[in-house]
Amino acid sequence: MKNRSLYIVDLKKADKTFNRLIGGKGANLAELYKIKALNVPDGFCITTEAFKETVGNDQEFNSLLEQLALLTGNQRNEIHEISKKIRTLIESIALSQELKSQIVARMDQYGGDYAYAVRSSATAEDLATASFAGQQDTYLNVIGEAAILKHISKCWASLFTERAIIYRLQNGFDHRKVYLAVIVQQMVAAKVAGVLFTAHPVNGNRKVSSIDASFGLGEALVAGLVNADNYQVRASRIIEKKISEKRIAIEIIINGGTEQKEIGLEQQHKQALTDEQILQLEQTGRMIEAHFGDPQDIEWCLSDDKFYIVQSRPITTLYPVPGSDSQENRVYVSVGHQQMMTDAFKPLGISVWMLTGNRAIFKMAGGRLFVDISKGLASPAGRENLLNVLGHSDPLIKDALMTVIDRNFIKKDPEANIPGQVKGHHGMSAADILAEAEADAGIVADLISSSERSVSALKDNIRIKTGPDVFDYILNDMEQRRQLSLEKKNLNVIMAAIHASAWINDKMKEWLGEINAADILSLSVPNNITSEMGLELLDLADVIRPYPEVVAYLQEAKQDNLLNGLYQLEGGWQVHDALIAYLNKYGMRCAGEIDITRTRWRENPGALVPMILSNIKNLEPGESTRRFEQGKQAALEKEQDSILRLKQLPDGEEKALETKQMIDLLRNFIGYREYPKYDIVSRYFIYKQALLQEAERLVKAGVLHDEKDSYYLYFEELQEAARTGKVDYQLIDQRKADYQFYEKLTPPRVITSEGEVITGHYRHENIPVGALAGLAVSSGIVEGRARVVLNVESADLEDGDILVTTFTDPSWTPLFLAIKGLVTEVGGLMTHGAVIAREYGLPAVVGVENATKLIKDGQRIRVHGTAGYVEIMSEAGV
Repeated sequence: MKNRSLYIVDLKKADKTFNRLIGGKGANLAELYKIKALNVPDGFCITTEAFKETVGNDQEFNSLLEQLALLTGNQRNEIHEISKKIRTLIESIALSQELKSQIVARMDQYGGDYAYAVRSSATAEDLATASFAGQQDTYLNVIGEAAILKHISKCWASLFTERAIIYRLQNGFDHRKVYLAVIVQQMVAAKVAGVLFTAHPVNGNRKVSSIDASFGLGEALVAGLVNADNYQVRASRIIEKKISEKRIAIEIIINGGTEQKEIGLEQQHKQALTDEQILQLEQTGRMIEAHFGDPQDIEWCLSDDKFYIVQSRPITTLYPVPGSDSQENRVYVSVGHQQMMTDAFKPLGISVWMLTGNRAIFKMAGGRLFVDISKGLASPAGRENLLNVLGHSDPLIKDALMTVIDRNFIKKDPEANIPGQVKGHHGMSAADILAEAEADAGIVADLISSSERSVSALKDNIRIKTGPDVFDYILNDMEQRRQLSLEKKNLNVIMAAIHASAWINDKMKEWLGEINAADILSLSVPNNITSEMGLELLDLADVIRPYPEVVAYLQEAKQDNLLNGLYQLEGGWQVHDALIAYLNKYGMRCAGEIDITRTRWRENPGALVPMILSNIKNLEPGESTRRFEQGKQAALEKEQDSILRLKQLPDGEEKALETKQMIDLLRNFIGYREYPKYDIVSRYFIYKQALLQEAERLVKAGVLHDEKDSYYLYFEELQEAARTGKVDYQLIDQRKADYQFYEKLTPPRVITSEGEVITGHYRHENIPVGALAGLAVSSGIVEGRARVVLNVESADLEDGDILVTTFTDPSWTPLFLAIKGLVTEVGGLMTHGAVIAREYGLPAVVGVENATKLIKDGQRIRVHGTAGYVEIMSEAGV
């Protein structure tokens, strides 16, 4: 064997830079030794070099690794078989005499037959983005040379347990690039052991430490054999205790190994740690956290009234805290939940979105944007305003904010004055709204025409710009668009439609006992660019339908060269031209379209193919016109019926007149609610094309390796790169890794500066047991097969299906024509999915937490779009 000096590492002489040799667990232990106030059991590490040379050079092992690399996480039977073969092989490979001699010599330094813990430490372990906790094996109270050597091989083999293989597959780690070190550490005969989190592991509060403790070795707690005590500590004060019944303890055996013992009745309900020990442990945790710089998950044990720290790793499940320079308490609300885009943004995307809006109010965390609403919460009027506006769109945000207010987390300042408050609709008369909006249907046409002229000018003018001028022109266009969006005429149209919808719902419930009457009255309104996009895709399906060759081609076509392949087919030219016309109007759209880096339909027309084929399969020719006219007629009949019934009431003529005015206002203006987003994404596609041209120039100049590497720079950084011809690739690579981590995070609706995720709850009464609560956004009840769809491209829908997904933005609209109901995890009354569901007459419930996990694909469900809940009627396929 070579590199003999690298086979054994004294952990006291190593640090976190040794990760490649001693793995994540070993590197963190090495750091713990540097904290002089801690008691960390002595130990050494058999490095990954020993693993590579003992196991990695074996031909059969490498052959099995190649087979493993071809598998996916769903191939459980194949994983089971290969895992078994690899582990058997590793345990059969003999350690070299030289390696054994070095291990034994190191053990002799500690005194011969001392008891040890033999613990696995993988190179992909205890990372800031993936803990790999519990994926490899640990063996306790191992005594004697032969037993130590045997358990080293067992640890190596545990790198390929089924659970470790599947975890790596799920987290994108290559099996061929992960190696294992083995820690041999003196055993502590613990009387009490447990885990300390220096941030609350459930709600994320960085100010609260959470301690689990049980009698005996920590193995019982880790294996889930006992209910541990739990102590919550904040600022050296115990704020909560849960003393559990502890029936079992795992203890060491004199000659090696461990055994499970029953705890005596008198001790089962005894507090495992004294209050003094709890507070001492909390302070130890804060010391360790300060050393590592991040919240830690710490394993500890207590022996002879002394705490020993045996492991510390980052807590990888916490959502990052939005940044703030203030030392005062802050509260942040998710932008993504308002915009129907809770996925992580790439850096260029998030910076462009910030520039598009009011940059000063945004805070970044976990690849998402948040708004600091602390000033609003400090004012009595601001609190009312926030609860009205945010609560109207998302009851879960409202309930979370009520929790924040009840705690007085943000101190109330009666003198605070919050400018620019948005008034609620309550108390406004029809005359007030009509006066503000200048109720004239022609306003919408004027606004749309103005937008079209502005976008056309942008497209023409930016073509002649190069270098820094491109960036300056984009910034100038953003500023002009912001000014246009803030014009009174534009705001009045949108607010008038929202107020009219709420007024109709309130008054029809009060006067006629009807719930959500505005839903039917919103069917087939004019000037809704998003619903028109869906209907025009039906027309496109009608163009394709007569040509079986084209349909067959689309079912099998490669997306890269989709359009060019049409030329050779009967009807191909007609379909090509129709598809190009559609893309010219809507090709700037895509899923997650507010992130400029997302691939647009114009860039990948194949994304539309599943929706087109679904329309051909499930719907009849002429469905576009038929559906729009049916909706228009239903709305007219609803209006006539409501007016007639109102006239029969006391003061009926006045109520009918006021209601008619509101209905006109709703139908004239609600369609425009969708247009500002269309305007923004139209500009985004033009910006993107111009920025990619600049990125191409940087690639040709050797500054960037790939044009899409520009996505990992903020707008200003890309602007600076275009000016100077320099970029920091270390930064780009780090951001790529960060983005992969952020993609896996679930952003909270509300989070505090302490990192606590405040979870809201629905206040539904009388919903069936087991039903999933949500927000009713489009009336009606429908029952059908649930299709759980996580991205548009994978949608395979049939007539009568109910779409269940995380969130929908305008790019999902064409799918709405092939379904009978909608359930989403995110959404509000006036978000895009809700608006379009009402226009198409689809019963819809949004804001159903974990809907895509709780509802299984193929289950029969019933959506109560009026009452706001979902019932699971049967298992999949039943």
